[in-house]
Amino acid sequence: MRKTLTSPQVLVGLILVVVAIAHVAFGYSPITPGHMLLAAFGVTQMTTAQARVIDPILTTVAQGYRNSALVYRSLFPVVPVGQRGGKIIQFGREDFRQYAAGRAPGSATKRVQFGYAGDPYSLSSYSLEGVVPLENMQDASVVPGIDLGRNAVIKTQNAIQLGNEITAAGIATNAATYAAANKITLAGTSQWSDHTSGVSSPSNDVQTAIDAVRASCGLRANTVVLGPKVWSAIKQHPAIIDRIKYTGRDSITLQMLASLWDVQNVAVGDALYEDATGNLVDVWGKYVVVAYTELGGIADQGLPSYGYTYRLQGYPIVEMPYQDRNAKSWIYPVTDEVQPVLASPISGYLISG
Repeated sequence: MRKTLTSPQVLVGLILVVVAIAHVAFGYSPITPGHMLLAAFGVTQMTTAQARVIDPILTTVAQGYRNSALVYRSLFPVVPVGQRGGKIIQFGREDFRQYAAGRAPGSATKRVQFGYAGDPYSLSSYSLEGVVPLENMQDASVVPGIDLGRNAVIKTQNAIQLGNEITAAGIATNAATYAAANKITLAGTSQWSDHTSGVSSPSNDVQTAIDAVRASCGLRANTVVLGPKVWSAIKQHPAIIDRIKYTGRDSITLQMLASLWDVQNVAVGDALYEDATGNLVDVWGKYVVVAYTELGGIADQGLPSYGYTYRLQGYPIVEMPYQDRNAKSWIYPVTDEVQPVLASPISGYLISG
């Protein structure tokens, strides 16, 4: 419906335009006549340039940054979503059912329905501000190649991503979420740190996990995430060393493990965090997660991925830096809207201990 302006509105609008022109002419204000006219007529829509509160260059830094010590994306690949809440894409076994697809002439065609909606999810909002004192910025300005603003964004984004890593590790290493056939706790001589008894066998345990994932979801696991202490034990394990002794390499690599176990990716969660007592603690403890992961979006209707990291489209963002005169610092606000979710527990296997 077209909005009709009354005579008083038109009069007020013209007066405001005149005032705006006078302000601009005498240098009193950066406001434009167009701004005043839009406000007078109740029009609130602004152009991109007028409404910009996001720094596009620094936002590109935040979106492109990735801490190499973080591995949560190996199990929870990032999927952009258009809203802050919805349904988790979950995988069903419809793809593996045998359907009676035969059809006699003139008979009705059988129908197959595929579902994908699962439990609800809600994105969490994380915001931190990086602080760069003016004194530091002045000192850095005389040293070539130092961009303290960019560094502040990267370090702030790192702090937010560490939170995602901790959340994802908590989900992946929670034994309660796995069925009995999709988990095992090693003890005594079966632990991979036992190098002398000849009982422990990392490769056999991983193969058991891969087979269990395939039996559960129909697809062979393609990703293995190791805790750092587990990785240290594997590198010294006689059974693993014996398998690589003819390769001409002095030490085992993650790529060699991936080839040995016939998976696409083996990652080590090296991230640490400082606990309440000030001690550094491994984010990924003495765990191994074996899973099938797949990058898919809403349109894919439920690829059988172990998990996803749902992130609001266009995030993380960096708002325009501003100066805090009281603190004599430049402030760089970084915001992310994100949530790691477990989409298909049957697509994973947990080895504890």
